[in-house]
Amino acid sequence: MRADLTETRTMTRRLSPERLGPYVVAAGGDIAAALDLYAWNTHVSAALATTIGHVEVVLRNAIHENLSSWSTRRFAEPRWYLDPGRLLQPRQAEVVRGVRRRLRGRESPGHVVAELSLGFWRYLLANHYDATLWRQTLHQVFPGQADRRIIQDAIAVAHLSRNRVAHHEPMFNRPIADIRFAALELVGWVCPVSKNWIERRYSVSRVLSGRPWPPPL
Repeated sequence: MRADLTETRTMTRRLSPERLGPYVVAAGGDIAAALDLYAWNTHVSAALATTIGHVEVVLRNAIHENLSSWSTRRFAEPRWYLDPGRLLQPRQAEVVRGVRRRLRGRESPGHVVAELSLGFWRYLLANHYDATLWRQTLHQVFPGQADRRIIQDAIAVAHLSRNRVAHHEPMFNRPIADIRFAALELVGWVCPVSKNWIERRYSVSRVLSGRPWPPPL
């Protein structure tokens, strides 16, 4: 929908020329087209964020379930985040302590898991944990993919993209279809049923096809 001149001028001011700058460049200097692209960017960002959000929930619950069973067997303590084996790096251990402090008085495993960010789960699959958590137990979370590095790369794509969306950064100039593919592949390695459920209900592709300017790549 093309804006009239008054609306164009007002929204340029309200959104700020600095924020609209990348969109104006992409639209070849056409301010009205830039505003259309900006509006579309919010739609595609929301669709992508919803997909990544569902992937994150499935991923963290699967890791939590796996670590709880492993910690119970090995340390007789289902609350793996208490780190009974002293395997967590200081950074991750401090993140857990911070979450527990915030939850004081209403802490439960479910609450702790929900408060831990995607970055936390991402770093549990980092190189440092290859010989410990990964080989001992976390490889079981991903029956569809045996290479930890490939999994880590897919999580990194989802994590960085979600952060860009959360900070209202432009996504129109990002490989959105590839990001969506990586997120769905990731959840598919954990649970193909979950992948199909998310893919059927949340269509980033439909929003991509409605890109106003420049034409879809």
